Amino acid sequence: MTSIERGIRRLMAKDAAGSDRAAPLTLTSAEGWPHTDGNSTETALKLSAVSACVEIISNAIAVLPAFVQDGETRRRSDTHPIGTLLWSRPNDIMTAKQLRQMEETMVLTCGNSYVWILRDRYGTPVELLPFPAGWCTPQRDSAGNWCYMATDPKSGRYYRLEIPDVLNYKAFSLDGIHGMSVLKRARVTIETARYMEQYQRATYANGGRPSGVLTVDTDLGGRTIEVKRADGTVEKVNHKEVIRKEWERFYTGPDNALRTAVLDNGLKYTPIAMTNSDAQFVENKDLTVLDICRFFCVPPYKLGLGKQSYNSNEQNNLEFATQTILPIVTDREQEETWKLLTDSERNKRNLRIRYNMDAILRADARTRAEVADKYRNMGVYSVNDIRRNEGMTDVDGGDSRMASVNYIPLSRFDELSVARNAPDKT
Repeated sequence: MTSIERGIRRLMAKDAAGSDRAAPLTLTSAEGWPHTDGNSTETALKLSAVSACVEIISNAIAVLPAFVQDGETRRRSDTHPIGTLLWSRPNDIMTAKQLRQMEETMVLTCGNSYVWILRDRYGTPVELLPFPAGWCTPQRDSAGNWCYMATDPKSGRYYRLEIPDVLNYKAFSLDGIHGMSVLKRARVTIETARYMEQYQRATYANGGRPSGVLTVDTDLGGRTIEVKRADGTVEKVNHKEVIRKEWERFYTGPDNALRTAVLDNGLKYTPIAMTNSDAQFVENKDLTVLDICRFFCVPPYKLGLGKQSYNSNEQNNLEFATQTILPIVTDREQEETWKLLTDSERNKRNLRIRYNMDAILRADARTRAEVADKYRNMGVYSVNDIRRNEGMTDVDGGDSRMASVNYIPLSRFDELSVARNAPDKT
């Protein structure tokens, strides 16, 4: 029985606010990684490609500005009570950016991220407390209703939490309840990359040289020599093993690279030539990094692979925003709108929580100026709208919208033509 199962049974047997203290429900590895094969979240993150993909996605989510928006007027509510949690301090030790980065890192590496919503007596959220991996899990209670079984990170107590009191961000899921981490889905690819790293490390630890064969003109199969140990005992060791250990001690490793060997008694060293597959090691390594990028849906150019041209990279960044970041943002908006806002705020006032994707979709200054100019001439943007998008303050008279008088409905074109050609009566 796992620690999670033991904690759940204890919760079922006790009151939700019981005083029993117990060890936290911990997971020692990412979801889906067996404990016996040497893989773990920490091991996977030691691969530069995996670490870079996790940081790129989590940072992209973390820097997006969040705000409360009126669903009808599209105006922001900067004075809403939960504003502090969204863009300032969700708890006493983390910033909003740090919390979102941690949440998305947990989703990518463990498949799920859970955040406890602490409320005041009026039901307004006052603190967002993230659970470490394995400290919270969704379960059905004895009545068949879904709830969360969790360990309080502050006190170590077990709690039964209702669905509206926990923000649950999920990765790709087959059942809609438990997310499947990218590390689990990319396990074979990550294992291959890890073995390649080990091979590369072993090669350089050997002085960058391939292995070789030592030969002598006599048979050493049955010959042994006596070796005296530090404790004074004498051990008989095979002659081949002694020669091998002495060779590795003097002529392998980075400190002994390119060291000149002196051979006697007919001893000969024949290096094994590097195979074609060894010569293509770097190329194969790049292919493995590309596979990791595909699993994370991260453009390879962000990891320094492929051709680096401005136009293609700009298009790749747009695809990254729409195909990778937008689905994550949509899930977060729906989850936070449902659980951080009250029923009256959602249904009567039509409030929604939104993330501003412009933070990662911003083009160069020239392109932004051209778009702003077109929108202003169409009456879509005012001067102050443009200034706000550029992080500037409002100016007097900047809220007026303008449109060209040359554009009129075709049904009224005759009126305009007559008016323009009418004689001047002044």
